Amino acid sequence: MTMTMERIRNTLSGAFHMRKTVCFFIAVIITAILWNLPLDFYGITGLTIIQKRVIALFAFATILWVTEAIAAWATSITLIGVLLFCTSDSAFSFMREGIDKSQLIDHEAIMATLADPIVILFLGGFVLAYAATKSGLDLVLAKYMMKPFGTKSENVLLGFILITGVFSMFVSNTATAAMMLTILTPIFKIMPVDGKGRIALALSIPLGANIGGMGTPIGTPPNAIAMKYLNDPNGLNLGIGFSEWMAFMVPLTLLLLISGWIVLKTFFPFKKKTIELNIDAKLNLNWHTWVVGITFITTVLLWIFGKQLGVDANTAAILPIVVFSITGILTAKDLQELNWSVLWMVAGGFALGLALNDSGLAKNAIDSIPFGGFSPLIILIISGLICYILSNFISNTATAALLMPILAVVCRGIGDGLSTIGGTPTVLIGIAVAASAAMCLPISTPPNAIAYSSGMLEQKHIVKLGVTIGVLGLVLGYLLVFLVGELHLIW
Repeated sequence: MTMTMERIRNTLSGAFHMRKTVCFFIAVIITAILWNLPLDFYGITGLTIIQKRVIALFAFATILWVTEAIAAWATSITLIGVLLFCTSDSAFSFMREGIDKSQLIDHEAIMATLADPIVILFLGGFVLAYAATKSGLDLVLAKYMMKPFGTKSENVLLGFILITGVFSMFVSNTATAAMMLTILTPIFKIMPVDGKGRIALALSIPLGANIGGMGTPIGTPPNAIAMKYLNDPNGLNLGIGFSEWMAFMVPLTLLLLISGWIVLKTFFPFKKKTIELNIDAKLNLNWHTWVVGITFITTVLLWIFGKQLGVDANTAAILPIVVFSITGILTAKDLQELNWSVLWMVAGGFALGLALNDSGLAKNAIDSIPFGGFSPLIILIISGLICYILSNFISNTATAALLMPILAVVCRGIGDGLSTIGGTPTVLIGIAVAASAAMCLPISTPPNAIAYSSGMLEQKHIVKLGVTIGVLGLVLGYLLVFLVGELHLIW
Protein backbone atom coordinates (compact mmCIF):
# COMPACT_ATOMS: atom_id res chain seq x y z
CA MET A 1 0.00 0.00 0.00
CA THR A 2 2.80 2.39 0.96
CA MET A 3 4.69 1.62 -2.25
CA THR A 4 1.51 2.21 -4.30
CA MET A 5 0.94 5.62 -2.69
CA GLU A 6 4.58 6.49 -3.26
CA ARG A 7 4.25 5.59 -6.96
CA ILE A 8 1.11 7.76 -7.21
CA ARG A 9 2.88 10.70 -5.59
CA ASN A 10 5.88 10.27 -7.89
CA THR A 11 3.58 10.08 -10.92
CA LEU A 12 1.69 13.23 -9.90
CA SER A 13 4.93 15.03 -9.15
CA GLY A 14 6.32 14.00 -12.52
CA ALA A 15 3.16 15.17 -14.29
CA PHE A 16 3.31 18.49 -12.43
CA HIS A 17 6.91 19.08 -13.43
CA MET A 18 6.13 18.01 -16.99
CA ARG A 19 3.29 20.57 -17.16
CA LYS A 20 5.65 23.28 -15.95
CA THR A 21 8.28 22.26 -18.49
CA VAL A 22 5.74 22.33 -21.32
CA CYS A 23 4.49 25.78 -20.24
CA PHE A 24 8.03 27.09 -20.10
CA PHE A 25 8.86 25.89 -23.61
CA ILE A 26 5.56 27.27 -24.92
CA ALA A 27 6.53 30.64 -23.44
CA VAL A 28 9.96 30.44 -25.10
CA ILE A 29 8.50 29.46 -28.49
CA ILE A 30 5.86 32.23 -28.44
CA THR A 31 8.50 34.74 -27.38
CA ALA A 32 10.80 33.65 -30.22
CA ILE A 33 7.99 33.98 -32.76
CA LEU A 34 6.99 37.45 -31.56
CA TRP A 35 10.65 38.49 -31.41
CA ASN A 36 11.19 37.63 -35.11
CA LEU A 37 7.91 38.71 -36.72
CA PRO A 38 8.13 41.67 -39.13
CA LEU A 39 7.26 45.08 -37.67
CA ASP A 40 4.29 45.51 -40.01
CA PHE A 41 2.62 42.45 -38.50
CA TYR A 42 1.76 44.30 -35.27
CA GLY A 43 -0.11 47.17 -36.92
CA ILE A 44 1.32 49.69 -34.45
CA THR A 45 2.38 52.99 -35.98
CA GLY A 46 6.04 53.83 -35.45
CA LEU A 47 6.91 50.45 -33.91
CA THR A 48 10.65 49.99 -33.44
CA ILE A 49 12.77 46.85 -33.14
CA ILE A 50 13.30 47.50 -29.43
CA GLN A 51 9.55 47.89 -28.90
CA LYS A 52 8.96 44.62 -30.74
CA ARG A 53 11.38 42.88 -28.39
CA VAL A 54 9.54 44.37 -25.41
CA ILE A 55 6.27 42.94 -26.80
CA ALA A 56 7.90 39.52 -26.95
CA LEU A 57 9.24 39.85 -23.41
CA PHE A 58 5.85 41.05 -22.17
CA ALA A 59 4.33 37.84 -23.56
CA PHE A 60 7.16 35.79 -22.05
CA ALA A 61 6.69 37.28 -18.58
CA THR A 62 2.89 37.10 -18.75
CA ILE A 63 2.85 33.40 -19.63
CA LEU A 64 5.38 32.49 -16.96
CA TRP A 65 3.81 34.62 -14.23
CA VAL A 66 0.35 33.22 -14.96
CA THR A 67 1.37 29.56 -15.37
CA GLU A 68 4.12 29.64 -12.70
CA ALA A 69 6.22 27.42 -14.98
CA ILE A 70 9.19 28.76 -13.05
CA ALA A 71 9.19 30.69 -9.77
CA ALA A 72 7.80 34.23 -10.07
CA TRP A 73 11.04 35.76 -8.82
CA ALA A 74 13.02 33.71 -11.34
CA THR A 75 10.83 35.09 -14.13
CA SER A 76 11.56 38.60 -12.90
CA ILE A 77 15.30 38.04 -12.78
CA THR A 78 15.23 36.51 -16.27
CA LEU A 79 13.21 39.45 -17.55
CA ILE A 80 15.64 42.00 -16.10
CA GLY A 81 18.59 40.09 -17.56
CA VAL A 82 17.14 39.85 -21.08
CA LEU A 83 16.13 43.52 -21.01
CA LEU A 84 19.70 44.47 -20.11
CA PHE A 85 21.39 42.20 -22.66
CA CYS A 86 18.98 42.76 -25.55
CA THR A 87 17.20 46.13 -25.29
CA SER A 88 19.40 48.50 -23.26
CA ASP A 89 22.19 50.91 -24.20
CA SER A 90 24.53 48.34 -22.61
CA ALA A 91 23.23 45.38 -24.62
CA PHE A 92 25.42 43.08 -26.73
CA SER A 93 26.82 44.96 -29.72
CA PHE A 94 25.08 42.70 -32.23
CA MET A 95 21.76 43.42 -30.48
CA ARG A 96 22.27 47.16 -31.07
CA GLU A 97 23.38 47.02 -34.70
CA GLY A 98 21.31 49.31 -36.92
CA ILE A 99 19.32 50.67 -33.98
CA ASP A 100 19.30 54.37 -33.10
CA LYS A 101 20.74 55.03 -29.66
CA SER A 102 17.66 57.04 -28.68
CA GLN A 103 15.51 53.90 -28.98
CA LEU A 104 17.57 51.93 -26.45
CA ILE A 105 16.51 51.74 -22.81
CA ASP A 106 18.80 53.20 -20.16
CA HIS A 107 20.55 50.22 -18.56
CA GLU A 108 21.00 52.09 -15.27
CA ALA A 109 17.26 52.67 -15.08
CA ILE A 110 16.63 48.94 -15.55
CA MET A 111 19.12 48.09 -12.81
CA ALA A 112 17.64 50.75 -10.55
CA THR A 113 14.38 48.79 -10.37
CA LEU A 114 16.19 46.43 -7.99
CA ALA A 115 16.48 49.33 -5.55
CA ASP A 116 13.26 51.10 -6.48
CA PRO A 117 11.81 53.14 -3.57
CA ILE A 118 8.91 50.70 -3.35
CA VAL A 119 11.36 47.80 -3.06
CA ILE A 120 13.05 49.64 -0.19
CA LEU A 121 9.64 50.22 1.37
CA PHE A 122 9.00 46.47 1.17
CA LEU A 123 12.36 45.78 2.76
CA GLY A 124 11.66 48.24 5.57
CA GLY A 125 8.28 46.62 6.18
CA PHE A 126 9.81 43.16 6.24
CA VAL A 127 12.49 44.27 8.70
CA LEU A 128 9.94 45.99 10.92
CA ALA A 129 7.67 42.94 10.91
CA TYR A 130 10.57 40.60 11.61
CA ALA A 131 11.80 42.70 14.54
CA ALA A 132 8.30 43.04 15.95
CA THR A 133 7.86 39.26 15.83
CA LYS A 134 11.28 38.66 17.31
CA SER A 135 10.53 40.99 20.26
CA GLY A 136 6.90 39.90 20.75
CA LEU A 137 5.59 43.39 19.94
CA ASP A 138 3.40 41.99 17.18
CA LEU A 139 1.38 40.03 19.73
CA VAL A 140 0.57 43.21 21.65
CA LEU A 141 -0.54 44.97 18.47
CA ALA A 142 -2.71 42.03 17.46
CA LYS A 143 -4.35 41.89 20.86
CA TYR A 144 -5.34 45.54 21.21
CA MET A 145 -6.14 46.54 17.62
CA MET A 146 -8.41 43.57 16.96
CA LYS A 147 -10.11 43.50 20.35
CA PRO A 148 -13.17 45.63 19.29
CA PHE A 149 -14.10 43.05 16.65
CA GLY A 150 -14.60 40.22 19.12
CA THR A 151 -13.64 36.62 18.54
CA LYS A 152 -15.99 35.44 15.78
CA SER A 153 -13.75 34.58 12.83
CA GLU A 154 -15.83 36.41 10.24
CA ASN A 155 -15.89 39.56 12.38
CA VAL A 156 -12.14 39.42 12.81
CA LEU A 157 -11.84 39.20 9.03
CA LEU A 158 -14.12 42.23 8.66
CA GLY A 159 -11.99 44.10 11.17
CA PHE A 160 -8.84 43.54 9.17
CA ILE A 161 -10.52 44.60 5.92
CA LEU A 162 -12.00 47.80 7.36
CA ILE A 163 -8.90 48.83 9.33
CA THR A 164 -6.71 48.30 6.27
CA GLY A 165 -9.19 50.10 4.01
CA VAL A 166 -9.55 53.20 6.19
CA PHE A 167 -5.78 53.54 6.68
CA SER A 168 -5.25 53.20 2.92
CA MET A 169 -7.44 56.23 2.28
CA PHE A 170 -4.81 58.45 3.86
CA VAL A 171 -1.61 56.41 4.06
CA SER A 172 0.39 54.66 1.35
CA ASN A 173 -1.39 51.38 0.65
CA THR A 174 2.02 49.71 0.59
CA ALA A 175 2.90 51.04 4.03
CA THR A 176 -0.54 50.05 5.32
CA ALA A 177 -0.18 46.53 3.96
CA ALA A 178 3.24 46.24 5.59
CA MET A 179 1.80 47.33 8.94
CA MET A 180 -1.19 44.98 8.73
CA LEU A 181 0.96 41.99 7.83
CA THR A 182 2.92 42.65 11.01
CA ILE A 183 -0.31 42.46 13.00
CA LEU A 184 -1.59 39.39 11.13
CA THR A 185 1.50 37.24 11.53
CA PRO A 186 0.77 35.95 15.05
CA ILE A 187 -2.85 35.20 14.13
CA PHE A 188 -1.68 32.92 11.31
CA LYS A 189 0.11 30.86 13.94
CA ILE A 190 -3.10 30.01 15.84
CA MET A 191 -5.22 29.21 12.76
CA PRO A 192 -5.76 25.59 11.59
CA VAL A 193 -3.14 24.71 9.00
CA ASP A 194 -5.68 22.75 6.92
CA GLY A 195 -8.37 25.46 6.98
CA LYS A 196 -9.13 28.21 4.47
CA GLY A 197 -9.48 30.93 7.09
CA ARG A 198 -5.78 31.79 6.92
CA ILE A 199 -6.17 32.41 3.18
CA ALA A 200 -9.11 34.75 3.78
CA LEU A 201 -7.15 36.70 6.40
CA ALA A 202 -4.10 36.99 4.16
CA LEU A 203 -6.28 38.23 1.27
CA SER A 204 -7.86 40.86 3.51
CA ILE A 205 -4.60 42.83 3.20
CA PRO A 206 -4.63 43.43 -0.57
CA LEU A 207 -8.42 43.76 -0.59
CA GLY A 208 -8.47 46.49 2.04
CA ALA A 209 -5.32 48.26 0.82
CA ASN A 210 -6.17 48.28 -2.90
CA ILE A 211 -9.84 49.19 -2.58
CA GLY A 212 -9.39 51.56 0.36
CA GLY A 213 -7.13 53.78 -1.71
CA MET A 214 -10.06 54.73 -3.95
CA GLY A 215 -11.63 56.79 -1.18
CA THR A 216 -9.52 59.96 -1.32
CA PRO A 217 -7.46 61.84 -3.93
CA ILE A 218 -4.29 60.93 -1.99
CA GLY A 219 -5.24 57.31 -1.38
CA THR A 220 -3.43 56.08 -4.47
CA PRO A 221 -1.38 57.85 -7.19
CA PRO A 222 -3.90 57.24 -10.03
CA ASN A 223 -6.43 59.30 -8.04
CA ALA A 224 -4.00 62.22 -7.79
CA ILE A 225 -3.18 61.94 -11.51
CA ALA A 226 -6.88 62.01 -12.35
CA MET A 227 -7.38 65.10 -10.18
CA LYS A 228 -4.49 66.83 -11.97
CA TYR A 229 -6.12 66.50 -15.38
CA LEU A 230 -9.65 67.12 -14.15
CA ASN A 231 -8.63 70.40 -12.50
CA ASP A 232 -5.95 71.60 -14.93
CA PRO A 233 -6.68 75.34 -15.49
CA ASN A 234 -5.43 75.02 -19.07
CA GLY A 235 -7.45 71.88 -19.68
CA LEU A 236 -10.71 70.59 -18.24
CA ASN A 237 -10.68 72.96 -15.22
CA LEU A 238 -13.56 71.20 -13.40
CA GLY A 239 -12.51 72.27 -9.90
CA ILE A 240 -13.20 68.92 -8.20
CA GLY A 241 -11.86 69.15 -4.65
CA PHE A 242 -10.89 66.71 -1.92
CA SER A 243 -14.35 66.70 -0.33
CA GLU A 244 -16.13 66.30 -3.67
CA TRP A 245 -14.01 63.26 -4.47
CA MET A 246 -14.75 61.68 -1.10
CA ALA A 247 -18.46 62.44 -1.39
CA PHE A 248 -18.95 59.84 -4.12
CA MET A 249 -15.88 57.61 -3.75
CA VAL A 250 -16.06 56.80 -0.01
CA PRO A 251 -19.50 55.14 -0.36
CA LEU A 252 -18.14 53.10 -3.30
CA THR A 253 -15.09 52.12 -1.27
CA LEU A 254 -17.15 50.96 1.72
CA LEU A 255 -19.52 49.05 -0.56
CA LEU A 256 -16.63 47.22 -2.21
CA LEU A 257 -14.95 46.47 1.13
CA ILE A 258 -18.15 44.93 2.51
CA SER A 259 -18.66 43.05 -0.76
CA GLY A 260 -15.09 41.78 -0.55
CA TRP A 261 -15.73 40.56 3.00
CA ILE A 262 -18.74 38.58 1.77
CA VAL A 263 -16.71 37.18 -1.15
CA LEU A 264 -13.82 36.11 1.09
CA LYS A 265 -15.92 34.38 3.72
CA THR A 266 -17.85 32.62 0.93
CA PHE A 267 -14.82 31.50 -1.12
CA PHE A 268 -12.62 30.72 1.88
CA PRO A 269 -14.87 29.74 4.80
CA PHE A 270 -13.37 29.49 8.26
CA LYS A 271 -12.95 26.00 9.64
CA LYS A 272 -12.40 27.55 13.04
CA LYS A 273 -15.54 29.59 13.83
CA THR A 274 -13.87 31.71 16.48
CA ILE A 275 -10.43 33.19 16.81
CA GLU A 276 -9.36 33.60 20.38
CA LEU A 277 -7.38 36.79 20.54
CA ASN A 278 -6.50 36.43 24.20
CA ILE A 279 -2.91 36.11 23.16
CA ASP A 280 -0.19 36.00 25.75
CA ALA A 281 1.27 39.39 24.96
CA LYS A 282 3.68 39.79 27.82
CA LEU A 283 6.70 41.71 26.69
CA ASN A 284 10.19 41.13 27.96
CA LEU A 285 10.90 44.79 28.70
CA ASN A 286 14.60 44.98 27.98
CA TRP A 287 16.31 47.67 25.93
CA HIS A 288 15.80 45.68 22.72
CA THR A 289 12.04 45.79 23.23
CA TRP A 290 12.09 49.53 23.86
CA VAL A 291 14.13 50.13 20.71
CA VAL A 292 11.76 48.01 18.60
CA GLY A 293 8.68 49.65 20.10
CA ILE A 294 9.91 53.23 19.72
CA THR A 295 11.19 52.55 16.19
CA PHE A 296 7.93 50.87 15.24
CA ILE A 297 5.82 53.79 16.48
CA THR A 298 8.14 56.37 14.91
CA THR A 299 8.11 54.60 11.55
CA VAL A 300 4.32 54.31 11.53
CA LEU A 301 3.96 57.99 12.45
CA LEU A 302 6.34 58.91 9.63
CA TRP A 303 4.32 56.78 7.23
CA ILE A 304 1.18 58.66 8.28
CA PHE A 305 2.45 62.22 8.85
CA GLY A 306 5.81 62.17 7.07
CA LYS A 307 4.66 64.35 4.17
CA GLN A 308 4.22 67.30 6.53
CA LEU A 309 7.88 66.86 7.45
CA GLY A 310 8.98 66.33 3.86
CA VAL A 311 9.64 62.60 4.34
CA ASP A 312 7.79 60.11 2.15
CA ALA A 313 6.89 56.54 3.12
CA ASN A 314 9.73 55.04 1.11
CA THR A 315 12.35 57.11 2.90
CA ALA A 316 10.74 56.42 6.29
CA ALA A 317 11.16 52.68 5.63
CA ILE A 318 14.94 53.10 5.89
CA LEU A 319 14.62 54.03 9.59
CA PRO A 320 14.00 50.52 11.02
CA ILE A 321 16.70 49.05 8.77
CA VAL A 322 19.26 51.55 10.07
CA VAL A 323 18.24 51.42 13.73
CA PHE A 324 17.98 47.64 13.97
CA SER A 325 21.27 47.20 12.12
CA ILE A 326 23.38 49.51 14.29
CA THR A 327 21.82 48.19 17.53
CA GLY A 328 22.39 44.54 16.58
CA ILE A 329 18.68 43.70 16.78
CA LEU A 330 18.90 42.68 13.12
CA THR A 331 21.76 40.25 12.52
CA ALA A 332 23.29 38.79 9.38
CA LYS A 333 21.42 35.55 10.07
CA ASP A 334 18.16 37.48 10.43
CA LEU A 335 18.72 39.07 7.02
CA GLN A 336 18.80 35.60 5.48
CA GLU A 337 15.32 34.97 6.88
CA LEU A 338 13.75 37.91 5.01
CA ASN A 339 11.66 37.16 1.93
CA TRP A 340 14.06 38.41 -0.73
CA SER A 341 12.28 36.49 -3.49
CA VAL A 342 9.30 38.84 -3.26
CA LEU A 343 11.58 41.85 -3.65
CA TRP A 344 13.09 40.34 -6.81
CA MET A 345 9.63 39.54 -8.12
CA VAL A 346 8.40 43.10 -7.64
CA ALA A 347 11.55 44.53 -9.22
CA GLY A 348 10.84 42.47 -12.35
CA GLY A 349 7.36 43.95 -12.59
CA PHE A 350 8.84 47.44 -12.32
CA ALA A 351 11.41 46.62 -15.00
CA LEU A 352 8.66 45.48 -17.36
CA GLY A 353 6.72 48.68 -16.76
CA LEU A 354 9.88 50.70 -17.37
CA ALA A 355 10.49 48.90 -20.66
CA LEU A 356 6.91 49.48 -21.84
CA ASN A 357 7.10 53.18 -21.08
CA ASP A 358 10.71 54.13 -21.80
CA SER A 359 10.78 52.27 -25.12
CA GLY A 360 7.70 54.25 -26.20
CA LEU A 361 5.77 51.04 -26.84
CA ALA A 362 2.88 51.79 -24.50
CA LYS A 363 2.27 55.24 -25.96
CA ASN A 364 2.54 53.99 -29.56
CA ALA A 365 0.09 51.18 -28.84
CA ILE A 366 -2.46 53.54 -27.29
CA ASP A 367 -2.00 56.15 -30.04
CA SER A 368 -2.67 53.50 -32.68
CA ILE A 369 -6.19 52.90 -31.36
CA PRO A 370 -8.62 55.08 -33.41
CA PHE A 371 -10.52 56.64 -30.51
CA GLY A 372 -11.87 59.45 -32.69
CA GLY A 373 -14.09 57.10 -34.63
CA PHE A 374 -15.58 55.37 -31.59
CA SER A 375 -18.74 56.17 -29.70
CA PRO A 376 -18.33 57.60 -26.16
CA LEU A 377 -19.47 54.29 -24.67
CA ILE A 378 -16.82 52.39 -26.64
CA ILE A 379 -14.15 54.85 -25.47
CA LEU A 380 -15.27 54.34 -21.88
CA ILE A 381 -15.22 50.55 -22.10
CA ILE A 382 -11.96 50.24 -24.04
CA SER A 383 -10.04 52.74 -21.89
CA GLY A 384 -11.21 51.01 -18.70
CA LEU A 385 -10.30 47.56 -19.98
CA ILE A 386 -6.88 48.70 -21.24
CA CYS A 387 -6.15 50.29 -17.86
CA TYR A 388 -7.38 47.23 -15.98
CA ILE A 389 -5.33 44.80 -18.08
CA LEU A 390 -2.14 46.88 -18.02
CA SER A 391 -2.42 47.59 -14.28
CA ASN A 392 -2.45 43.88 -13.55
CA PHE A 393 1.03 43.60 -15.02
CA ILE A 394 2.69 46.97 -14.48
CA SER A 395 2.46 49.76 -11.91
CA ASN A 396 -1.02 51.27 -11.78
CA THR A 397 0.70 54.63 -11.37
CA ALA A 398 2.58 54.15 -14.64
CA THR A 399 -0.59 52.99 -16.37
CA ALA A 400 -2.53 56.03 -15.17
CA ALA A 401 0.32 58.38 -16.03
CA LEU A 402 0.31 56.96 -19.55
CA LEU A 403 -3.44 56.90 -20.18
CA MET A 404 -4.62 60.08 -18.42
CA PRO A 405 -2.90 62.67 -20.65
CA ILE A 406 -3.89 60.84 -23.82
CA LEU A 407 -7.51 60.44 -22.74
CA ALA A 408 -7.66 64.04 -21.49
CA VAL A 409 -6.75 65.21 -25.00
CA VAL A 410 -9.21 62.78 -26.60
CA CYS A 411 -12.02 63.84 -24.24
CA ARG A 412 -11.32 67.54 -24.68
CA GLY A 413 -11.53 67.04 -28.45
CA ILE A 414 -14.86 65.22 -28.26
CA GLY A 415 -16.28 67.83 -25.84
CA ASP A 416 -20.03 67.68 -25.33
CA GLY A 417 -20.18 64.40 -27.20
CA LEU A 418 -19.31 62.68 -23.91
CA SER A 419 -22.43 63.98 -22.18
CA THR A 420 -24.19 60.69 -22.95
CA ILE A 421 -21.85 58.87 -20.55
CA GLY A 422 -21.74 61.54 -17.83
CA GLY A 423 -18.95 63.69 -19.21
CA THR A 424 -15.16 63.59 -19.21
CA PRO A 425 -14.89 62.76 -15.46
CA THR A 426 -16.56 59.43 -16.15
CA VAL A 427 -13.66 58.47 -18.39
CA LEU A 428 -10.79 59.83 -16.26
CA ILE A 429 -12.12 58.85 -12.84
CA GLY A 430 -13.05 55.51 -14.37
CA ILE A 431 -9.34 55.04 -15.14
CA ALA A 432 -8.50 55.61 -11.46
CA VAL A 433 -11.15 53.05 -10.45
CA ALA A 434 -9.92 50.51 -12.99
CA ALA A 435 -6.31 50.95 -11.80
CA SER A 436 -7.29 50.27 -8.16
CA ALA A 437 -9.49 47.33 -9.12
CA ALA A 438 -6.64 45.60 -10.97
CA MET A 439 -5.22 43.08 -8.49
CA CYS A 440 -5.24 39.68 -10.16
CA LEU A 441 -1.57 38.70 -9.72
CA PRO A 442 1.05 38.90 -6.97
CA ILE A 443 2.87 41.49 -9.07
CA SER A 444 -0.24 43.59 -9.78
CA THR A 445 0.09 45.81 -6.69
CA PRO A 446 2.55 46.17 -3.79
CA PRO A 447 -0.13 45.02 -1.26
CA ASN A 448 -0.61 41.85 -3.33
CA ALA A 449 3.12 41.16 -3.21
CA ILE A 450 3.24 41.84 0.53
CA ALA A 451 0.34 39.45 1.18
CA TYR A 452 1.95 36.86 -1.10
CA SER A 453 5.12 37.13 0.98
CA SER A 454 3.22 35.82 4.02
CA GLY A 455 3.47 32.30 2.58
CA MET A 456 -0.26 31.77 3.15
CA LEU A 457 -1.28 32.34 -0.47
CA GLU A 458 -0.93 30.67 -3.82
CA GLN A 459 -1.29 32.64 -7.02
CA LYS A 460 -4.67 31.06 -7.74
CA HIS A 461 -6.07 32.53 -4.51
CA ILE A 462 -5.10 36.05 -5.54
CA VAL A 463 -6.50 35.49 -9.04
CA LYS A 464 -9.82 34.26 -7.64
CA LEU A 465 -10.30 37.32 -5.44
CA GLY A 466 -8.80 39.74 -7.95
CA VAL A 467 -11.08 38.77 -10.84
CA THR A 468 -14.22 38.81 -8.68
CA ILE A 469 -13.55 42.16 -6.99
CA GLY A 470 -12.07 43.59 -10.18
CA VAL A 471 -15.23 42.96 -12.21
CA LEU A 472 -17.44 44.14 -9.34
CA GLY A 473 -15.31 47.26 -8.86
CA LEU A 474 -15.38 48.13 -12.56
CA VAL A 475 -19.16 47.70 -12.85
CA LEU A 476 -20.09 49.54 -9.64
CA GLY A 477 -17.40 52.20 -10.07
CA TYR A 478 -18.33 53.15 -13.60
CA LEU A 479 -22.03 53.02 -12.79
CA LEU A 480 -21.57 55.40 -9.85
CA VAL A 481 -19.42 57.90 -11.76
CA PHE A 482 -21.87 57.79 -14.66
CA LEU A 483 -24.84 58.50 -12.36
CA VAL A 484 -23.00 61.35 -10.61
CA GLY A 485 -22.23 62.90 -14.00
CA GLU A 486 -25.71 62.38 -15.43
CA LEU A 487 -27.40 63.90 -12.36
CA HIS A 488 -24.79 66.70 -12.12
CA LEU A 489 -24.31 65.99 -8.42
CA ILE A 490 -20.64 67.02 -8.39
CA TRP A 491 -19.65 68.35 -11.83
